Amino acid sequence: MQVVDYVRTGHDGGPALLLADEAGAIERLALDPGVELAYSLGDRRCAGTLADGTHEPCEASDAPYCDVHTHTWVCARCTGDCLKPEMDCHGEHAIYLAAFAPDVHKIGVTYLDRLPTRLQEQGADRAAHVRTVANGRIARELESEIAERVTDRVRVPTKIAGLHHTVDEAAFQSTIESDLPPDFEVHDEYSFDYGFDLDAAPVPETTATGTVRGVKGRILVLEEHGTDYAVDMRSLLGYELTEGASDREKQASFGAFS
Repeated sequence: MQVVDYVRTGHDGGPALLLADEAGAIERLALDPGVELAYSLGDRRCAGTLADGTHEPCEASDAPYCDVHTHTWVCARCTGDCLKPEMDCHGEHAIYLAAFAPDVHKIGVTYLDRLPTRLQEQGADRAAHVRTVANGRIARELESEIAERVTDRVRVPTKIAGLHHTVDEAAFQSTIESDLPPDFEVHDEYSFDYGFDLDAAPVPETTATGTVRGVKGRILVLEEHGTDYAVDMRSLLGYELTEGASDREKQASFGAFS
């Protein structure tokens, strides 16, 4: 079975890895808390494509995707000057400020009706909906202006480093009051609990062995032999999984020796 995709928190059915067999059939491996994973990572190659519920494999050695199967989401680079042949982000958009514990703040935009889902996809701990605009072009223009003061992207390692912290509420409120335009205001506030309570930052690792503690955005937290590991699910894409726990030696946390 090859890991060909993943489903993040915020989606129906909950987080999961999508596995494909040689015939292209897709199996969903649920990542609910308490699930025991016991897989070893084999060879890695391009994850291919998913179409109409089946998998089209690719034998290219580039992973997670080869040049043919690499797709660039141009909207992520848009600053209001549409990069597509024709603008298609019509409909109301929300501009939001997201907080990642303890004190990392991100400005972002999404379709208004996708706001809670989008925040959970990113693994936000707290968020405030601060403006509604008519379409994506306006939203991206405003986001680009604010991004000169508040970042518009947060990397996975930064999110992992804060997994054991709570949000600094005073810092979050300060950013809302000091770094957003004066005509912005809080329409709704969101707070998310991803179901795990960590005493220390988990060890970054690429593994499919351990007990699921939870999933936050695309970060899967597994516990094995007293150590918590944080797995960026994108790092699993393209790997062949074989049944049986991995015996590869991994770094342990200091807590595992106490």
